[in-house]
Amino acid sequence: MIRLRLATLALLSTMTSWAPAAAQDLGITVYSAQHAGLTQKWADAFLEDSGIPVTIRKGSDILMANQILQEGEHSPADVFLTENSPAMTMVDRAGLFAPVNPETLAAVPQEFRPASGNWTGIAARTTIFVYNTDMVGEKDLPKSMLDLAAPEWKGRWGAAPAGADFQAIVSALLQLRGSDETATWLAGLKQNAIAYRGNFEAMRGANVGEVAGSLIYNYYYFGDQAGTGESSDKLKVHYFRNGDPGAFVSISGGGVLKSSHNPEAAQAFLAFITGPEGQAILRDGKTFEYAIGSGIKPNAALPPLDTLGYPKVDPSLLNAQDVVRLMTEAGVM
Repeated sequence: MIRLRLATLALLSTMTSWAPAAAQDLGITVYSAQHAGLTQKWADAFLEDSGIPVTIRKGSDILMANQILQEGEHSPADVFLTENSPAMTMVDRAGLFAPVNPETLAAVPQEFRPASGNWTGIAARTTIFVYNTDMVGEKDLPKSMLDLAAPEWKGRWGAAPAGADFQAIVSALLQLRGSDETATWLAGLKQNAIAYRGNFEAMRGANVGEVAGSLIYNYYYFGDQAGTGESSDKLKVHYFRNGDPGAFVSISGGGVLKSSHNPEAAQAFLAFITGPEGQAILRDGKTFEYAIGSGIKPNAALPPLDTLGYPKVDPSLLNAQDVVRLMTEAGVM
């Protein structure tokens, strides 16, 4: 348990909107692209544990990253949290992160954080292909994500290419297979895939038979299954495994800004969410992301990551700018 209770920290209620400067000086501001409910639970538990209030400013991965880049050394953000790692890389390359405390880095396996030590993984999610069992049999499933560019899949699968989730998948493909193969696959996506506004809509499209299957992240399916299941009751999950790009595991990141006005508290917050209590909050919540820190096992509904045969991807090399360029050239954005 972190014990940073100070007499000056009399404000013991978590703030989720901009507050007067004097009040903010007592706490930290988090720019978050993570799930709102999860971030709020982390903030509430951190407040209870440390007495430090947390102001949360919400937005998408790239929106928040670009905001930090524009604000530079004058950013009011103390901590940046993302859903995917390309946005973390954008900020890191701009030199705006402070090094993460070594004790915090040690709580997260090396494969889930960059070599720079300027940010760390805080959660993970895996790519899956959900398929409608009334429309495609198990023996006819694609063996690789790359097979979805083949003519037999024309008009039969869905995705949400405009979202940061899908762009992270393409970024992994770019790292693993290079720009030529990525451009070829994107051309096949343009020809074959039905574009949806989001992952959940793509999953629901497969469930109602608009497409035979959809490429999404795992938590949409498992979250729906834990609820009513009405948007996934005709679906099964296909894992590509074997180091395939379609088995990519995306890392959610967390980092402390050099511009932080309260760096000790910011580092303490990052240590908390990657520590046993923060990772247990993640595991026991309803986001169905993977806990990756402090040896906390994942939610029991999820297959362990080490059974999924995911490819080894350096999160610090995932490149959002090159992906956007390639996807724009292919006409899928």
